[in-house]
Amino acid sequence: MALAVTVLIVVFLVLLALDVPVAFCIGSATLASLLTVVDPGPAVSTVAQRLAGGLDSFTLLAIPFFILAGNLMARGGIAQRLIAFARSLVGSLPGGLAFVNIIASMLFGAISGSAIAAAAAIGGVMHPKMTEAGYDEGFSAAVNVSAATTGLIIPPSNVLIVYSLASGGVSVAALFVAGYIPGLILGFSLMLVAGVIAKRKGYGTDERVPLSEVGRRFLDALPSLGLIVVVIGGIVAGIFTATEAAAIAVIYALVLSVGVYRAVSVRDLGGVILQSVVTTSVVMLLVATSMALSWVLSFDRIPQGVAEGLVGLTDNPIVLLLLINLVLLAVGTFMDMTPAILIFTPIFLPVAVSLGIDPLHFGILMVLNLCIGLCTPPVGTVLFAGCGVAGVPVSRIAR
Repeated sequence: MALAVTVLIVVFLVLLALDVPVAFCIGSATLASLLTVVDPGPAVSTVAQRLAGGLDSFTLLAIPFFILAGNLMARGGIAQRLIAFARSLVGSLPGGLAFVNIIASMLFGAISGSAIAAAAAIGGVMHPKMTEAGYDEGFSAAVNVSAATTGLIIPPSNVLIVYSLASGGVSVAALFVAGYIPGLILGFSLMLVAGVIAKRKGYGTDERVPLSEVGRRFLDALPSLGLIVVVIGGIVAGIFTATEAAAIAVIYALVLSVGVYRAVSVRDLGGVILQSVVTTSVVMLLVATSMALSWVLSFDRIPQGVAEGLVGLTDNPIVLLLLINLVLLAVGTFMDMTPAILIFTPIFLPVAVSLGIDPLHFGILMVLNLCIGLCTPPVGTVLFAGCGVAGVPVSRIAR
């Protein structure tokens, strides 16, 4: 078993260092590890079965639907309406455009469920406005990148669905409800930091918007915000499951983008669907290979070994959570969120549960922690998306 574990780790790290896509790193390391234990024939057959079995989940159907709904929303003129509404609320405060960026990202991320979509959609509109108003380009890009991750905590969120799968059945509805308060706290904390920096550097404000204009902009954004009410309200009320809610979100986004706002034409739908298929394929390949890896980890009794090692260090839940958080912070700097959740949930969750930590609490903590990694190099996917939109080098905003 020691040889299998060593092969697993070495192959994964070597391929990762060679810039091989993460899904192929995981799949190759899984197969290499299994080859040290059984013959090549059964090993290949077992990995193939686990790849297929990992995707055999009704819950996972929610992911492609939410991805499609998010892409429709990103192309449907929704970002501009959310920005206009947020600007009417906080634009007159010192550093108000930074607040607008954060609030709009929170709202758009909650609607689309995608941090990259939020960084692209909100950053594409807000970065030129902030630069024109005298904000430092690095600061405005950093605000956009950091704020975009709030949508992964505030539901509906694809990564919370992935955690539900990896944890072995934590309720998606419960995870969605549990994400609101931490997501809002994260957003308001970003606003506090941005406000302090903006006041120190003397960044300007917008003119105060009349109350009647605030109401008009709210009504303009209301159909977009209605998606949150429909999806989350339906799940919490027990009207439909998370997967059914995702399908309803697609219909809602389609009607809104094509029929109401008319920002997406029927001709554009082919491109939107193709983009969604490509994104879904990447996510599902990660899920499949990660589920195969999870089986190999269990076969090699790695979670049990890690649990015994951590419990041997401490039986204090707070100290244990701090240790796990430090590991996840390190992991998040070089691994994307989906594979990190799929790989490390089966390892750390049994340890947390053994010390009385609720799986729901642990899931939100884990996702929130890994959000930081999306903003940090070398594998900060949202960081790179934000840099691309702003045209600012990574070195300028990474710190």
